[in-house]
Amino acid sequence: MKRLLKHMAVIFGIATVSLMAAYVGLAAYYHNAFTYGTWINGVYCTGRSIQEVNDELVKDFTYEGVAVEDKDGGRYMISAEEISYQFDFKKALEIYQKQQNPWMWIDSLTGGRRVELAPVVSYDRAALEACFAALPFCQDKRMDGERRLEIIRTPQGYELVNERTDVLFIEQARDVVLAAVEASESEVSLMDEGCYHDLELTAQMRETLDVWEKLERFQDCGIVYRMGEEEVPVDASVVCDWIALDDNGRFLFDESGDFLLKEHAIEEFVETLAAKYDTVGASRQFLSTRGDVVTVEGGLYGNKIDQEAEKAYLTEAFYERKREVHEPVYTQEAWKKGSEDIGSTYIEVDMGEQKMYYYVDGVLTIDTPIVTGNTSRRMGTPSGVNFVYAKQKNRILRGANYASHVDFWMPVKGNIGIHDAAWRGKFGGTIYQTNGSHGCINTPRAAMEQLFDMAEVGTPVVMFY
Repeated sequence: MKRLLKHMAVIFGIATVSLMAAYVGLAAYYHNAFTYGTWINGVYCTGRSIQEVNDELVKDFTYEGVAVEDKDGGRYMISAEEISYQFDFKKALEIYQKQQNPWMWIDSLTGGRRVELAPVVSYDRAALEACFAALPFCQDKRMDGERRLEIIRTPQGYELVNERTDVLFIEQARDVVLAAVEASESEVSLMDEGCYHDLELTAQMRETLDVWEKLERFQDCGIVYRMGEEEVPVDASVVCDWIALDDNGRFLFDESGDFLLKEHAIEEFVETLAAKYDTVGASRQFLSTRGDVVTVEGGLYGNKIDQEAEKAYLTEAFYERKREVHEPVYTQEAWKKGSEDIGSTYIEVDMGEQKMYYYVDGVLTIDTPIVTGNTSRRMGTPSGVNFVYAKQKNRILRGANYASHVDFWMPVKGNIGIHDAAWRGKFGGTIYQTNGSHGCINTPRAAMEQLFDMAEVGTPVVMFY
């Protein structure tokens, strides 16, 4: 038994010595190589020298240069070749290997070690700075001088000129590009890196910004005039003319801090609006039933804007910052608003053809011969666009030397109207030239009764030769 124990002790001692010798041997082996389980940048490095690992890392690493992006999205390439870019991993590998303890290689048996190392980069700095200085955005000299900030007048209204914002700080941008090359980055955004800055504002510029804030709100007008089927926006190009300026071109304010308005400018706008959309007595182009386009001028029918009411409205609307679609106040209103105010329901009196037509929604409803004013006695019925302003039955029409009973009477302009004429046996033709009326439109009774029943007060009456 003693001999067996002694024999086992000898075997255990030999095994221990062998294991220690192996441990020490591997420790000595890893002294000049990477220890067991070492992975660098995805490369297995166990037992390999710094040179061997460097050769493989260099083989797998590529760098073509850096793409520099400016604030406008322009991309400009600085190639590795232009700047004599070189790299290797030796220095980083040496540092990492020194951090390894070859006597502790056994710790790696349970996991291993995985690290990422950056290469040591070298390049021609002077060449890099020259390449950077040649980039297009480096030619902008806006950093010279002060920031420009002013309010200017344009046909579209007032605008703010603010030119020296987002200015590239060249030295900062250059340093960012240098750092990108040193880190072997393939692209860099100067905007993301904060290389753009606004130049400082002076006290006067800050005052200008305060004025612009008010001006911008004032110009952002929400008033739109509805003129029938048309709309007229009161936009910045209009309202900028309303703001009062002093002799030096500076804005004037009232005690509450609002812009002073030029009353005459508002009046001029309303007058211009009225000149275009007032249709009383206006010249109109009218497509006649006979097929030609005739020019009809004068008459009492149409729209007429209340200019005083609209001036007061606009002044109030702007101080109250109203935003709305506005239909103007009228002193006289036609059936339709806007420049095309006759519409599709009207009475047409063609005095050249001695015919009268009545259209309802564009459909011809009445077609009748008539007799108008006696032209040989200078009593010709006047041209113009008028309207039915009354309807009466059983009237006695009186003049200097006559008194005539009519069953149906529809006045359209003063004492001129449309009525039946029982005393006439014929209508149409050239009767009006020698035996016409005193100015009224004589109509056969049946047609007159029909017209009287159908036509409403306010119906346009287009009268022409």
